[in-house]
Amino acid sequence: MKIKLLAFGIARDILGAGQTHTELPEGSTIGDLRSKLYTDFPAFAKLASLAIARNNEYTGDTDLISATDEIVLIPPVSGG
Repeated sequence: MKIKLLAFGIARDILGAGQTHTELPEGSTIGDLRSKLYTDFPAFAKLASLAIARNNEYTGDTDLISATDEIVLIPPVSGG
């Protein structure tokens, strides 16, 4: 299935775009997506954290993904 990814901050820099698509098998989880991102874009594995939201809600690695979901990659943020 084709998954739409939105990325912000350093995640956008790593992907090279603010929006892209990736392919995952039906029945994939957020953890499967995370593993694919770490393989396809090794810089993600070097981040202190990478939160993933599905349809405007933070997710866990065991949550299932469907082709209609909007996935957002949220890198660590700092400021002050």
